[in-house]
Order: sequence, then C-alpha cells, then structure tokens
Amino acid sequence: MNADQWSPAGAEAEGEPRLRGGSPHREAASGEDDFGPEDFDEDFDGLSGVRTPGGRRYVIYAPHGNINTGSVHGDQHVRNGDSAAGQGGRRVEAHEGPISPLEILDARAGFAEPDWFPAALRELGTGILFLTGEPGTGRRTAALNLLYRHSGHSMDLRALDSDEDLSLWRPTHAGTRGYLVYGLFPHYPLGPAVIANLRRLLTEADARMVIVLPDDPELVRGLSRDLHVSPVRCVPPRPRAVFDARLEAAVPGAAQRARLLARLDAGLLEELLTPELLPAQVAELVTAVSEAGEDGPDPAGLRQRLSFLAEGEAPDLLKNLHDDADGLAFLLATCVFEGLDHRIVREEAERLLTLADGRLDSVLPEGEGQDGGHGRPGPPRPNPRFMFRRSLDDLLRTVRAQCAPSEIRAGSRYSYAVEPVRFTRHRQAETVLRHVWRQYGQLSGLLTEWLDNVPVRDTELAEPVGRFMGMAAGWGGGRRALRHIHELAGSDHTRSRRTAAYALGIAAEDPVLASEVKHHLTTWSGQAGWRRRSTVAYACGTDFGASRPDPAMSLLRRSYRGDDGDERQVAAAVRQALEDLFAAGNQPTVFRRIAEWADRSGPEAKLALRTFPALLPQSSWFEEQLLNAGEFTEKVVDLVRRSLNDDRHFDGIRDPLLGWCRTAAWNERLRAALETLLIALAQEMRHGVLRLFVEIDRDDNPELAGRHIAHHALEAWRAGEPQPFNPTHPHGGSDDRRE
Repeated sequence: MNADQWSPAGAEAEGEPRLRGGSPHREAASGEDDFGPEDFDEDFDGLSGVRTPGGRRYVIYAPHGNINTGSVHGDQHVRNGDSAAGQGGRRVEAHEGPISPLEILDARAGFAEPDWFPAALRELGTGILFLTGEPGTGRRTAALNLLYRHSGHSMDLRALDSDEDLSLWRPTHAGTRGYLVYGLFPHYPLGPAVIANLRRLLTEADARMVIVLPDDPELVRGLSRDLHVSPVRCVPPRPRAVFDARLEAAVPGAAQRARLLARLDAGLLEELLTPELLPAQVAELVTAVSEAGEDGPDPAGLRQRLSFLAEGEAPDLLKNLHDDADGLAFLLATCVFEGLDHRIVREEAERLLTLADGRLDSVLPEGEGQDGGHGRPGPPRPNPRFMFRRSLDDLLRTVRAQCAPSEIRAGSRYSYAVEPVRFTRHRQAETVLRHVWRQYGQLSGLLTEWLDNVPVRDTELAEPVGRFMGMAAGWGGGRRALRHIHELAGSDHTRSRRTAAYALGIAAEDPVLASEVKHHLTTWSGQAGWRRRSTVAYACGTDFGASRPDPAMSLLRRSYRGDDGDERQVAAAVRQALEDLFAAGNQPTVFRRIAEWADRSGPEAKLALRTFPALLPQSSWFEEQLLNAGEFTEKVVDLVRRSLNDDRHFDGIRDPLLGWCRTAAWNERLRAALETLLIALAQEMRHGVLRLFVEIDRDDNPELAGRHIAHHALEAWRAGEPQPFNPTHPHGGSDDRRE
C-alpha cells in the first residue's frame, strides 16, 4: 500500500469504519467486529502512530505487507511474526536453510568455552566434526561457535536437517563457510567413501561441517571404528563458569554486575548452581538476575521464577488437588491458557470439567455405582475412572521398573525418541510372564485375545508381541503348544499375521518345537488360503528365514501365486522377505534362486524380475561380482539387460541403476563395477539399453559416472559401427569421463 494514497482525513470524512487487518470496505456481515476509535487506540497501545493536528492517532496496520513505498511522516513501526507469541515467544532456530546472523550472535553472547573446545577445533580442521552430547548440554551453541571461529568469523553458515542424504549432498551456495547438520537419518548410513567425498567437496568450497548427534556410546564407537573419525563429546562447562560468562554478556558493566550479585546471598547462588544444571537453565537464572533492575533480584522471589525448580513442585501441586475436581480443571486450563483473561480461563476450566464426565472426581458420590443393602445407598468409594489415580512414577515403583534415558530409534521413514520402560532386574519380564502363563490357566486365553487386538497400524508392536507368543509356546508344551499362534496366522489383520510370524521364529529356537513350526509353514505355503501364506512369507523375512535360507526360499516360491486380488498382499510380503534375506548376508542363495526363477515361465519369472531391482541398492555384493568375474557376473548382466528390455520392468531397474551412477561419482570401486556393467550392456544395444543410455547421457548432473560410456555407445550405434562396443575407441577413451 502506498502511504501517499492513504489519508486519515479522507477516511474520517467518508465515515468508513477502521477495521483491523482488512479493507475498510469489508462488510460487517463477514463476522468481523467493528472497532470504534477507543477500541482501536487501546488495541495498539504502545505504538505512537501518526497524529493529526487534532490529536487523534492513526496506525497503518498491514500484516505481512510492505507499506513504506511512498513518503510517510511521523513515527513508523514494523512488527513481524505472530503477535500471539508475545515477549515470551520461543526463539526460532534454523534447521534447514541459512542460519540468521542473529542466531549466530546469540550463540556467541556469553559463550563459556569448554575444555574440549580446542580439540574440537582441530578435528573440525579435517573438514568434518561429529559432536555428541545429551539434549540441553549446549551442542548447537558450541557447534555454531566452532564454525564461526574456524571460518574466520564468517556469518555465512547454513543448517541441514537430519533427513539429508549426505551421500548425494554437495555445497550449492557459494560463500557458505560452515554447515550444521542436526542428526543423521538412519536410512542413510555413512561410510568411509561418503566421508572422503564430503571432505573433498567441503575443501573445494572452503567450508567445514559439524554433525550434531546424541550421546550414544554404541554410535560413537561405530563412528570411530568404521569411519576413522574422532567424535567429540559435548560436556558443558561448570554452571558457575556459564553463569559468569552469560552475566557478563547480559550486564557489560562490572560495577552493575557487582551490585546485582551483592544483593544475592552467596549461599543461595551456589545452591542454585548445582553441578547437574544445564546451560539453558543457567541462562534462565542469568535472565532472572539481570532483569531485576538496579536494586538486584529479591532472594525470596528468585526461586519462584525459575522453571527448573517447578518440576519438583508439580507432583505436590497435583496431589493437593486430588479431592478438588474444580481445582484440577482450573489448574489444567491455567496451564494451557496462561496469560489470557481470567474469564477465558474459567470458561475453559468449566468446559473441561463437563467433558471429563466425572473422571476428575477422585471419589464417587454417596450411593453412586453400588447398593449398600437394605435399600440404602452405599458409602462413598474411590472412583476407578479417576484420571489422576496413579502416577507413572508410582506405577514404576510398584512393578520395580524404571524409565530409561531417551533413545533415538529409526522408523521406516523417520527417526523418533523414546523413553523405554525397563525392569530393574534382568529378564524380569520373561520370568513374570512364564509364571502367570503356567500357574493361572485361564489367563492365557485373556492374554491371547488382548494381544490379538493390539490397535496398531504398523509393525512396531508385532515383534515384542510375537516374542511373547513364541516363548509362550515353549511354556505350554504338548501337541497344542502352537494353537494360539495358529489362530493369529489366519487372522484378517496384517498385524496379527506379522505377530504370528515373529512368534513362529521365536518358537523355532526351541529344538523340540522347530520341527512342528517347519511342518506348519510347509503345509500353509501349499494351501490356497492367502492369509496363512502371507504369514509364511513374513516368517521367512525374520531370523527364522535368515538362519534357514534354503528352506525359506522354497517356502517363498511355494507361497507366491501372482499379484492379483488378495494375492497382492502375499506378493508384497514375499518380495520384502527376499530383500530381507539378501540384506541379511544370504546373497548367493537368494540371487541363485532368483536367477533360476527368471529362466522359468509363469509367476516365478515375474517374481524374479520384480524383486531383482530392489536388491541393487545393496551394491557392495554386486560390485564384487562385476569386478572379480564371480560366479554370478554373467547372470547379473543378463538380468539387468532383460529387465531393461522389458517395458513392464524398465522403470523399476532404471532408478537403482541411475542411483549407482550418482553414487559412483565419488565411489571408485562402484564406478569400476558400473563401467564394467555398462560396457557389457553396450554390446547388445536393444531398445531398453538404448533408453537407459539416453537418460544417462542427458542427465543434468555433471559428475554422473558412466556418462562417457553411454555417450560413445550411442554415437557408435547412430554411426552404425559394429558391436561389440570398444570402450577405448579413439573418439572417446576411458579417460574422457567428464564430457
């Protein structure tokens, strides 16, 4: 909006209402309230705006708009962001994209350099630093200071999210001197070749990279062993050192700092600065002290302001309100709507109380839920629906268990944090379950029914439930030991069939039950029922199949009947099991069978050609075959060629091959294997191979491996040169790899 086109006098003369956040022509029927002059001034209190000669104030309010395109006289204010955040809004950190200079300056302000900082700087000099530590220990702050210091005080830093595939990443922003990677996606594992390529790219860009990871000892050992790097553990400095550094940054004047500290009892400060205090909590204490004014903080009120002391008060606060449903509802409403008008808080508390429908009452009213006999109502009794009946800590103590520290786990598409419940004594769970299963006969039916209806859509709970079911088979014994698993195997629910598959694998670890498990799987694989055949496929993809690869391949072949109708579920399970068996170290067995199936007719050939492309991402085994003329070299080339020349399978085989081309740009071993494959394919230029070579030749990645072979093979084909293709052709030998 051009300010020259806006006139307060004109607006007033025309009598148009001044509406917040919209056009003055917006109709009141739209549901927005009209604001009178007094409401308008009150709403924008604190913004001086533009005053007319008559003393009235006007404010130009244009969220997300650029209003200074003309000449504006008077005070001007720009407010970005959501006003709801208020003064206490959380500072936003960049996790993907440029890191703002304000964030870097904030990280530098009051940074207390820890003892390990020089060693981390030296490791960063290699190009990449792995920085590990617990959440809250200041890993990100330290990482920004490391990048800032090593880059010669550059503000050109960028952040990369954890789902970035570093094997395909390359610097794309000229001038960026440092990259902060917050975590690693578990499905993109790093190898020595990836690290070497990253260091090369960073050296060429005159940049460095810090990868922030959780403090996982197993992860650190793996990085040191496999990647030959030296991860640095982020241990925060002493809380007193952090306090002094941050207070000096917040209050530059030494005399004023002395006055603030003089008001504090030295014993109180030492009591608050306990060794386990995290840097963020120390920063909160510094804020409370530095914002106390000239007179310094009130020692009595200082404790009341610190959030890290609130956790210890929360249980007592709730316990005192157990018999007060109104108080509990008001407490929860205040927690959610803190800072809003008391009328809103009370209305929401009443709405929550109504919605709870008695679940916030610790005791049932007299006479409700039972008859005391003789026609008289019973006495008050504890409410079994009371939502604050038992706390987690109370339940953990009751069963002698504890919550372990937070762990990072990998899902199929993302990673997540969990705080697992573990018994204090080793194998306590198995002992209790075995006891109740054997001693209380009716309980086994209840447990089976309960676990058969676990409400999950993924396989997260299938494995632990299956483990219990499998162990229970050994506890029962007799000819009916697998009866409960048999029922799950024929269930309509995928989760139940997966549970049965895990259970069969656990049961097969018992030498007595192994023969019965194999008997059932063999029988089911030949039956017409798709449900039990899918259970067979799931079982072959578990440890049961990995430890018995030959029988598992036979079971999978018998279970597969095509991809039509309900058979699609069996086919998907069979292909996934083949991939799992291949990845588990049974590559020769799996590939030999797939090659045999591909030479047959019928569903087996279709299964082989559909599965083969999914195995190619496990490139190390194929590298070995292609480079050393192994047992399966010719068959690998043949299956690739057949898949390319079959229009139904071209897309499936093209994508992993192009993935090889991209990865081989920095992996010399894979590059050599890929070139061997492409040279072999070029000897018979049918339509599928031509399509692949055209896509490689036209790819916009300048570092794509194999481009020179595809380019010259296409030139030879267009010129009608005789085959076989000669990679050392004078028009483009193997040294010409970047044309």
